[in-house]
Amino acid sequence: MEDVLEVYTRPHDPARALVCLNETSKQLTRETRAPIPMAPDREARFDYEYERAGVASLFMLFAPLEGWRHVAVRERRTAID
Repeated sequence: MEDVLEVYTRPHDPARALVCLNETSKQLTRETRAPIPMAPDREARFDYEYERAGVASLFMLFAPLEGWRHVAVRERRTAID
């Protein structure tokens, strides 16, 4: 772990860019019932029931020392991705 953390403390070197990659999948949901709006002395209410609307895969590349990032959202994760 210390070796990994040491990489993030290196000074910026254009010849050896520090690029990080992360991927995750997120479930997409939609409401099945309309929320009850806020009223005086009562917060808005949302039902816990939902309808599954698929899954999306997110890929994020970023170079923290260079100040850039790129996010790609895919409908599915395949070997090509």
